[in-house]
Amino acid sequence: MATIRDVAREAGVSIATVSRVYNQASLVSEDTAQHVRAVGARMDYWPNGAARSLITSRTHALGVLLPDLHGEFFSEVIRGIDLAARREGYQVLVSSSHSDSEALTAAVRAMRGRVDGLIAMAPDPGSALVMREFLKKFPVIMLDPAPEAGECCSLSVDNFEGARQMTRHLLALGHRGIAFLKGPAGNVDADGRLAGYRAALSEGGVEPSPALEVEGDFSESSGHQAAGEILRMKPRPTAVFAGNDNMALGLICALRDEDIRIPYEIAVTGFDDIAMARYLSPPLTTVRVDAYELGERAVRELIPAVREGKPGAPKREVLATRLVVRASCGASEPHPDAMSPNRRRRRTSMPHAEP
Repeated sequence: MATIRDVAREAGVSIATVSRVYNQASLVSEDTAQHVRAVGARMDYWPNGAARSLITSRTHALGVLLPDLHGEFFSEVIRGIDLAARREGYQVLVSSSHSDSEALTAAVRAMRGRVDGLIAMAPDPGSALVMREFLKKFPVIMLDPAPEAGECCSLSVDNFEGARQMTRHLLALGHRGIAFLKGPAGNVDADGRLAGYRAALSEGGVEPSPALEVEGDFSESSGHQAAGEILRMKPRPTAVFAGNDNMALGLICALRDEDIRIPYEIAVTGFDDIAMARYLSPPLTTVRVDAYELGERAVRELIPAVREGKPGAPKREVLATRLVVRASCGASEPHPDAMSPNRRRRRTSMPHAEP
């Protein structure tokens, strides 16, 4: 295996020059850099990452910590992070915490020294408190952090407004008995969606009822299990708003097993707009969250702090959501009453609708 000394001798330059070329230093002319890289490629030279990080104090890697790695939503977040990181010349190390504080602490400590910056999702109080310890020591950007994380650089999804618009849409279609399938207790995304649902009901003159709020945990199995409880309700709800698409998928499967016709007997809607949502039968009305953009923007926001080698100033950005109406709610387009005033004004004669 060729060494840096071999490349320097073959290229007719110093070892320091070869080092500068592969560390992207600006002290080497472009012609010299191209010559050195060509020699290195011909000799199949590959820089020693560990040695280089000792010299530069940089690993050219970003860490990613998510509560889970299963499911389309997290896959899209990772895809957005990975492609954006590679464009910036960084590799990605990914781990999951399964919303366990001890696992999160161990993962963060294991990544220190191996990554130049960290993208972390800590949507529950316990994991947010763990991350708070590291936010002032290291470049970190949080995705949908719980309030316990304190002041930090963060990107969040507008869960409240997305759920509010979906509930308004169902109310505008004439539904009054709208059940809500909740996410995990204490999860910031689940809490925001529940709050948006309750706010829209109150604004529409419908008193929110705990009896219509069903426990769930964002998994398909919890949606499937919830079907029995929903079908036993008296009176039976005419619509169910699931807190995410995975639960909606499980719910639809269970309702079909009971020969419940969707949307004619019960309308079903979700949140996230995972790829499978449009291929369900019937296709799922949902709230679109651009998970790819969430990951991509996280990298863009993190890179400046990484290059400076210190935490960025606290800043919070919120990504907008969008109502996507399909057949599972019995409507082919968003009802105008479900939109914000600004969106109603922008609406043209061609309504948004997806198959």
